[in-house]
Amino acid sequence: MQNLSALQPERFDTAPILKKLASASRKLAELKGIAASIPNQGILINTLGLQEAKDSSEIENIVTTHDELFKDDLSPESQMSAASKEVLSYRQALYTGFRLVRETGLLTANHLIDIQRELERNHAGFRKLPGTALKDGAGRTVYTPPQEPDAIVALMRDLEQVINDPDAVPVDPLIKMALIHHQFESIHPFYDGNGRTGRILNVLYLVKEGLLDIPVLYLSRHIVQTKADYYRLLQAVRDHDVWEDWLLYMLDAVEQTAQQTVKTVIAIRDALLDYKHRIRDQHKFYSQDLINSLFMHPYTKIEFLQKDLKVSRLTATKYLETLTESGFLEKQKIGRSNYYINHALTGILMAP
Repeated sequence: MQNLSALQPERFDTAPILKKLASASRKLAELKGIAASIPNQGILINTLGLQEAKDSSEIENIVTTHDELFKDDLSPESQMSAASKEVLSYRQALYTGFRLVRETGLLTANHLIDIQRELERNHAGFRKLPGTALKDGAGRTVYTPPQEPDAIVALMRDLEQVINDPDAVPVDPLIKMALIHHQFESIHPFYDGNGRTGRILNVLYLVKEGLLDIPVLYLSRHIVQTKADYYRLLQAVRDHDVWEDWLLYMLDAVEQTAQQTVKTVIAIRDALLDYKHRIRDQHKFYSQDLINSLFMHPYTKIEFLQKDLKVSRLTATKYLETLTESGFLEKQKIGRSNYYINHALTGILMAP
């Protein structure tokens, strides 16, 4: 397979690509601005990150319901379902990558190894044994990625340069994101977790390039809905060098996902402000930290409020019970423990 640096950037200066690039860039800039209107960015990182973890895992046939996932997010790992463990590992991998990009301003091959380690909970690193092949639904081999360890390392070294050097493949960052994603998936450097690592790579690259402040643009739901096109276009580049169709697909994914995420962020912001005003009017224990805590977790529990507000268990329990009586939360039981559902938030996250 060829290095991305061998591509001629001029081939992407077509009218359809430039038109789609302009509209996708506008929507992404709008999302960046709207996301900044949420005072506590951790709310979006946590809630949308959980949603992305669910959708990205679904592409790999790791399926869980929102209700199961939100409940397991409250539970010790020993009590989680296998699917929830996989999904929550994805969110942790996303956090790890975001922290590394913020600390270093870079997105390196070693960072990707760290991300994949969080996903798969092993230290296997890049593939060292041959035999990996990608098959279609009928079990036929459609693509064999590089097999030799030295070739994988060399290709990842070249990809690392493309990611971090603006002069390597000098194209718009959104176009480069699509090129990088394809190259990573084609190198297929890990034994497991390549798809999910590649989808985390997308949003972290946008953060690294300053197109987003926090990781809030997740393409997994779009890929779930267009899975056949995604794999068909990936393969068309490998077989026939049809980069243009792949770029149009990815730019459209950015535009549509940004548009939907803007609506989601606005809905979260409006619900948060509604709770803020009504709780402040009705209860003397109102604080901004309380509102932030209620919107950090779709399902919350006493221990979360204790930690976030630095209050006693008795006080945290009193707050949650009072908010339940006022209709802000719904109380349910998991085993011997109570949990409290923020229906305003869960309704937004569960919307189709």
